[in-house]
Amino acid sequence: MIRKITFLTGVLIFIASHLIAQKSTFIILRHAEKDTTIAGSTMMASDPPLTSKGENRALEIVEKFKSFRINQVYSTNYKRTKSTVLPIANARQLNVTTYDPRKLEALATELLSDTNKGKNFLIVGHSNTSPKLVNLLIKKDQFKDLADADYATYWIITIKKNKTKVKVKQF
Repeated sequence: MIRKITFLTGVLIFIASHLIAQKSTFIILRHAEKDTTIAGSTMMASDPPLTSKGENRALEIVEKFKSFRINQVYSTNYKRTKSTVLPIANARQLNVTTYDPRKLEALATELLSDTNKGKNFLIVGHSNTSPKLVNLLIKKDQFKDLADADYATYWIITIKKNKTKVKVKQF
């Protein structure tokens, strides 16, 4: 009986330490180039599609992040964001989960929850929401809104054993 209890205690400690040591990865990027030639496309209420350059960038994402074992793909509910992640979601046979860009704190809380430890996420947003989400995940006010013409900047955040690292990258 004592051997069983000792064994089970050891197994539980091993499992707990393994869960704590798991690395979570968040790849956060802005949507690819949007078509601003459409009437009203620069207005906040508009929902323009991607340009051909943006469509090509969306295809590049599949190759760019092939080394990451992405478990979940998130996008706001706009043509340009969904079109940006659809190629990688299709290639990985993943559904795209939509989120409300006005509720970034709730999204960050969900992403950082214990149930998501050890998972890898690709999250696409906008020039203002992507850096804000990064700030929420790293718990620092470090990054400002992207310039309107900046479609190349993205972030890779890793969290392991409660240590957070963020890398700013360019396509």
